[in-house]
Amino acid sequence: MHGKGITRRQFIKSTAALAGTVFLSCQPRQTCGPKLKRTAVDQVTLGKTGLKLSRLGIGTGSIGGSIQRALGPDKFNSLIRYAYDRGITYIDTAQNYRTHEMVRDAIKPLPREKLFIQTKMPGVPEKPLEVLDRYRRELNIDYIDSLLVHCGVSKDWDEKRKRLLDAFEEAKQKKIIRAHGISCHSLPATARAAQLDWVDVNLVRINPQGAHVDTPTERWDATSNVSNVAAVMEQIEIMRKNNHGIIGMKLIGNGDFVEPEDREKAIRFAMQCGLLDAVVIGFKSPAEIDEAIQRINRALAEAAHQPDCRAVLADSIVFC
Repeated sequence: MHGKGITRRQFIKSTAALAGTVFLSCQPRQTCGPKLKRTAVDQVTLGKTGLKLSRLGIGTGSIGGSIQRALGPDKFNSLIRYAYDRGITYIDTAQNYRTHEMVRDAIKPLPREKLFIQTKMPGVPEKPLEVLDRYRRELNIDYIDSLLVHCGVSKDWDEKRKRLLDAFEEAKQKKIIRAHGISCHSLPATARAAQLDWVDVNLVRINPQGAHVDTPTERWDATSNVSNVAAVMEQIEIMRKNNHGIIGMKLIGNGDFVEPEDREKAIRFAMQCGLLDAVVIGFKSPAEIDEAIQRINRALAEAAHQPDCRAVLADSIVFC
């Protein structure tokens, strides 16, 4: 576990209201009673966007994309197509990962209309629409399903990067992109994103161990631990109340969760908290894809028979 833990009493005291809210609001996106069987590869609706994507997405940015790039073209192509054959239609990439062209080649034989492709733009380029046109050429697609401002850390990121927000909205009106949003990497940035109507999609860092999640420090690489989890969940709850699309990332702690029990705990937490539309995990092998699907399916099946969702948050956190 990363950093110091908290006691069960401390956690329950700090998150009692949140847990109750999760229970009351889990109906629209998560069902607390025994209903239809849900799986990792269901086509789910991404918040107010109305767009469909698979509940589980395949990421191409593990350790900045180095893990996927190291696979080489043949193995990467096979991995994307294996994921697609298993029902995964959501592919997550970014300029910083340097995987646009790899994704382009991997999706060539796949039907574009069945894919959900999300990418991200860093910094504040002088001409964002020209950068976006380059992304479309690199990916060889006419439109991008979701384009995110990459790595927001400041509490006023929307003002500092207003050029991007304006350009993304223009691109959305022109149907060059279908939705826009942000990938946040600090609590101040996440809190701002949760309130903004402009945000269609939030890509949020979430796991119950608190590994690589948002902190009050306005740095993407600030050291985090389990004590930060409650505050992250509070902001995700606000996003949900505002009907934002919500995608969870860092489920396996940026690759730190090498023990199966840690991956099980994190996936169970993400699937049963009642707040996420979808999740994305960076894979490097078919075996990892199969494992994630199995764990997600098991967690969803368990949730279907869970009479009271209020216990999910407290039971999933790692306590000391």
